[in-house]
Amino acid sequence: MNTDPLQPQLLHADEHLLVFNKPSGLLSVPGIGPDKQDCLRVRAQQDWPDALTVHRLDMSTSGLILMARGAAMHKTMSMAFEKRQVHKRYVAVVMGEPRPEPDEKGWSRIDLPMRVDYQNRPYSIIDHDKGKPSLTLWQIIGPGPIAGTTRLLLEPFTGRTHQLRLHCLAMGHPILGDALYAPPEALALSPRLCLHACALAWPDAQDPARTHQALSPAPF
Repeated sequence: MNTDPLQPQLLHADEHLLVFNKPSGLLSVPGIGPDKQDCLRVRAQQDWPDALTVHRLDMSTSGLILMARGAAMHKTMSMAFEKRQVHKRYVAVVMGEPRPEPDEKGWSRIDLPMRVDYQNRPYSIIDHDKGKPSLTLWQIIGPGPIAGTTRLLLEPFTGRTHQLRLHCLAMGHPILGDALYAPPEALALSPRLCLHACALAWPDAQDPARTHQALSPAPF
């Protein structure tokens, strides 16, 4: 029985792609320094040497990550991400109760430009002058596990660094357990970041008109 809390769970494997459920606390790719070399990519390549990273999750974020097998598939899937043919959804638990302003499909919007805070890495900031367009769609899906919190479904249209964390904070509802952005009262409510990549849909490698989907329930 595997007792390693950082062991990723394999959810899908074929000759083209791998899909893992990454635990919170595991890097997606190696970081800087000898103590940051353990990561999903290194672990995946122990069993699939041709596994290549296509996208990432923050170390504190858990959930679904897709990896390509081989350079050709890496190029194909990288283009699919660039063309927004891959769709991701997340579950988050935030402080308070946001007030939705839904469109005809039931989604509210956070449309705030962002950029990396180069003077204060690893943070990102909202910057209406120099930030890149950043859009997050969100819905309330129920009360959170603690009184005074709310569970949200988030769909990032863009993929800026820390987009979901910063967008939730900007609308006044920080994600519980967020060691970078949450105020002390929100940080203290959870031992981990309450952000989980719960759904991933991608085009078929041979027939782009077909799509595949992986789902992963939030562990909080």
